[in-house]
Amino acid sequence: MKKKFWLVPLLFCMLLLSGCGQKVADQAVLKNAQSSKTITWGVEADMKLFSLIDVRDNAHKGFEIDLAKAITKQILGPSGHAKFVTATAQSRIPLLKNGNVDAVIATMSITPARKKVIAFSNSYFNAGESLLVPVHSRVKNVHDLNGKTVIGIVGDNSSEVVKKFAPKAKVIGMQNYGQAVSALKSHQGDALVSDNGVLYGLAVENPSLVVTGGTFTKEPYGIAINKQQKPFERAVNRAIVQLEHSGEYNHLIKKWFGKVPGFNYKEMDQR
Repeated sequence: MKKKFWLVPLLFCMLLLSGCGQKVADQAVLKNAQSSKTITWGVEADMKLFSLIDVRDNAHKGFEIDLAKAITKQILGPSGHAKFVTATAQSRIPLLKNGNVDAVIATMSITPARKKVIAFSNSYFNAGESLLVPVHSRVKNVHDLNGKTVIGIVGDNSSEVVKKFAPKAKVIGMQNYGQAVSALKSHQGDALVSDNGVLYGLAVENPSLVVTGGTFTKEPYGIAINKQQKPFERAVNRAIVQLEHSGEYNHLIKKWFGKVPGFNYKEMDQR
C-alpha cells in the first residue's frame, strides 16, 4: 500500500514537469525557426486567390502563400524557407494547438471566441461577410434571405452570423467550398455566405455566380498563433508592418486582386 501512495506525488510531479516543458517548447518556436531557417504554415488548398493547390505542379499558390513567404524572409532572412501544411476549416486550430504548424494563415477571421483559444497577429486583410448568388438571383442583400435557404461551411462562423440579420433563413452546412458551390448551382440553396475575399475567388472561377450585397460585417483576417508564442507573435507583427512600409504588401494585393471586378482597395487602405 505504501508503494502505491508514493506513486501519487510522483505522477503529479511528472505531469507538472510535462506542462512546464510544453510551455518552454512553445516559447522556443521562434528560436527553433531561426535555427532551422524554416517556418511551417497551415494553409488551405481550395481558396482561389488566397491559397489553392495548382494541379500542374501540386504547389500552393495565392495571396496568403506569397504573404507567408514574404513574412518568413522578413523574420529569418533571405535564406528563410516557408513550409506549407494543408489545413481545413475544421483542422486548422487543432494543427496549431498540437504543434504540427507554427502558424496558420487561412482566411481566418479574428473573433472573440477564437481569441479565447489562440492568439492572432495584426490584421492582414479586411474581410467581411457577403453573399454569392446566381447572376439573375433576386437576392440582393442579407435581408433578402429571410425565408430562403443559405449555404455555409461547417466550422466557419458565417452561417451563425447570417442568422442575426436574417433570423428566418434556413442554413445548411457543407464540408468545403467545392461542395458549397455545387450545392448553389444545383439550387439546393439560394445563396452561399462567406467572407467577401473568398467569394470573389469563387466568382472568378464561376462566371454564372456573382458577389452581391456588399459586406454586412467586419471580420478581418489574422494569422493564428499559439498564445504561448509571444516572441514569434511579435516577430510576425513586425514583419507585416515592414512589408506594408516597403510596398511589398500592396504589390501582392494588386498581383492577386487587381483584375477582380469590384474589389475594394479602400478597405485595404483602412486596415
